[in-house]
Parts: sequence; structure tokens; C-alpha cells
Amino acid sequence: MKQRDSQKWFWPNIEDEEQLKEIQLQGLKWTVSHAYNNSPFYKKRFEDASIKPEDIKSLDDLKYLPFTTADDLRDGYPMPLLSVPENKVVRIHSSSGTTGKRKILCYTQNDIKDWITFFARCYDLAGVGPGDKVQIAVGYGLWTAGISFQTACEAVGAMAIPIGPGNLDMQCQFLVDLKPNVICCTASMALLLSEEVHRRGIQDKINVKKIIQGSERCSDAMRRAILENFNAEELFDITGLTELYGPGAGIDCPYHEGIHYWADYYILEILNPETLEPVGEGEIGEMVVTTLKKEAAPLIRYRTRDLTRAISGRCKCGLIFPRHDRILGRSDDMFIFRGVNIYPGQIDEILSMVEGVSSEYNIILERQAGKDYMTINIERDPMGDPVWDDEIEDKISLMIKKEIMVSAEVRIVDHGTLPRSQKKSKRLFDKRNDK
Repeated sequence: MKQRDSQKWFWPNIEDEEQLKEIQLQGLKWTVSHAYNNSPFYKKRFEDASIKPEDIKSLDDLKYLPFTTADDLRDGYPMPLLSVPENKVVRIHSSSGTTGKRKILCYTQNDIKDWITFFARCYDLAGVGPGDKVQIAVGYGLWTAGISFQTACEAVGAMAIPIGPGNLDMQCQFLVDLKPNVICCTASMALLLSEEVHRRGIQDKINVKKIIQGSERCSDAMRRAILENFNAEELFDITGLTELYGPGAGIDCPYHEGIHYWADYYILEILNPETLEPVGEGEIGEMVVTTLKKEAAPLIRYRTRDLTRAISGRCKCGLIFPRHDRILGRSDDMFIFRGVNIYPGQIDEILSMVEGVSSEYNIILERQAGKDYMTINIERDPMGDPVWDDEIEDKISLMIKKEIMVSAEVRIVDHGTLPRSQKKSKRLFDKRNDK
């Protein structure tokens, strides 16, 4: 695969890493100055840290800047981090607001243009352009996904089919009648829809070749099931979060060896979530992002809580932009069981190595007589034979004991037993404090 065509309006003409670093430095200086001079929140935060814009002279000075968190956004409701006059705001988006107040983010006209620009790169990297039909099965409205998938799709010249999530009957009807070759959705929706395609026996009537999915971690087993059910060729992981514009912050290329992220629009640090110091090369840490062009609500060292690792070296595709691994989970997804810190992603990895089970599982934590117990319910592979359930349960239990150093009761259940989601699947059910 060759270097991307810089003649396309959404690809910058950046020749080497030094030029990219210079772009980042100028963007960092601008962002700090812009936030300091226009945001009361940031000005106070910088003054408390005894930092002024002129103190930022190199990228190394990033480490002196204070962190920003989700609590800062909630505390600043309804328009947190606002760094432009309100009459310059042309759109707002909001997170799902599962805890406390919603996180509302503002966008200027330039913010929207930048978002479309780097999202267009994602489509291009996935090989989507004129002549393609894209079924967009993500949420519209306050959520960032629907409108961004659609506007960038139109920007690269592909046909957008903005169906939104849910409504499996309509999803399948459009797959058969319009024959889109690309589907954009969450990983959970991709699994749900692919299973419905398989159940209805319409694989030979559809034309899905590529799935672009994001919003949550997707295990290797889940990826295999989605591709097989759709009879598709490729699956791309797209990243993003509401605070960082939305989806489109990065995507893997056709080599699928890491997520390319747009380092001319934001700086990515990978830090130890407890010490907030950089992790070692290749180690897992929390993604911390600083925007370089965002006008309405710039982010400075924003703690995303997403976990990943940096991937060193230039990708075989030749793209100048650096890479990180797929999102491996969230630092706030971690749970403590009998004194051991555990991420659901660790369970994902073990199950992906076991034959005879599907990608769907959940973890139940309970407390009985003052002692914690873990039960892991796993769906049997659709073609699996129940006669092997006991053997598979014992195998997974031993692997968990060896790899994670805890004991868990493993139960194989019938395929389709566990609940499905059109958005994000809930894996962990902690009932230890239930009365």
C-alpha cells in the first residue's frame, strides 16, 4: 500500500515526523494561548499551576500542563470549557450522561470542518469513496456518531443510508434491497445485525464487504463472528469520543496493525492511570489527549479513561501518522476481585483463544457469607455440541486461574441466551453491594 494521495483535500502534505512535531508544537502553543485568554476555567487552572502561555516552548513542556477530567466537564455544565463567544457556537453534542449531569461539548464552524476533514481520512483509509453505499446504523441526535458518519461519508463521495440503530426489519430490508457494501455501527450492533442476517438466511442476498465499527472494545472472537455472519471481507476499528469531536479520531488501515490517529489534530499521551507518568514502550496505559485546533471547547491533557498501548515504528502502509493499539478497555472498568485488579478485556482475550464458545459473555460478581464469588456465563458456539460443555468450562476456569490468578465458576449457556445491545454491551454485573 502506498502513501496516501496528498492531492485529496483531506490529506495533509506532511513529509516526515519532524514536520509533524512542528505542527504539533505550533498547535499546542495556539491551544494554550487560546484557552488561557478565552476560557475562565482554563485561565484559573493555569494560574493555579503557575503556568502562562509563553512558558510553552517545546513539546516536552506539555507535561507541566494540568489535567482535565470528565468531572470538569460536568461541573462546568451546561457549556464547559467554552473558549469562544456563545454566538460562535454552531452545534452542540452530548455524551450519554450515564452518571451525573450530561457532558455537553460545543463546536464552531471550523471545528465542524476539521471534524469532517479527519473523518474523511478514516473512510479513505478503509477504501470507502465514490460508488460505495454506506448503511449508517448508529445513533443520531445529541450523540456524535450519526451526523459525523453521514457528513464525512458524503464528503468522500459515497452514498449515505442514514438508517440509525435498531429496527432490524428495516436494517435487513435495506441490506437486501439497496445492497450497501459498507456498514457503520457499534460492535454490539454489528454482532446483533450479523446474527439476524444469519438467522434469516439472507447472506447470499446482501453485499456487505466492510464493517466500520467503534464505541467499545471488540474481542477477536466477536470480530470473527461478525465477519462470518455477514460473509464480509474486512472489519475496521474506528475511534473517537464526544469530548474529542466524536468518532473519526483514528482508524486502522488495511494492514490492521494498529489505529492510525490524527496527530496533526491532537497529541496523544499514554500514561499510567495511577501515577500519571508515561508508561514504558509498548506498555498499556490511559489515553490522555490535547487538541491542537479545537476552538469552542479545547481539551488540554484530557483523561479519556480509555486504555491502549503505543505501537512504535512506521506502518507498512507508509502513512506518516503514528499508531496505537485497539482500545483495550477503560481504566474505570477495572474491578477488584479478592484483591486482584481485573479488566474485562483480560477475559475477552482468554475466550478468544478457546474453541467451542462464542464472543458473548457476562461476569457476575456476588458476595455470600462475606466472601466474593465470580461467575462467568459464556454462550456456546452456534455449531457447538453441549456434550463438550463440561470440558470447555474446566479449560476456561484453568486458563483464568493461570492468567489472572483468580478462581471463577464458568457456565456455558445456549447461543442467543445472553442479552444483545444496539449500543454497547454490558459485560459486568457487580451485585456485591446489593441487599
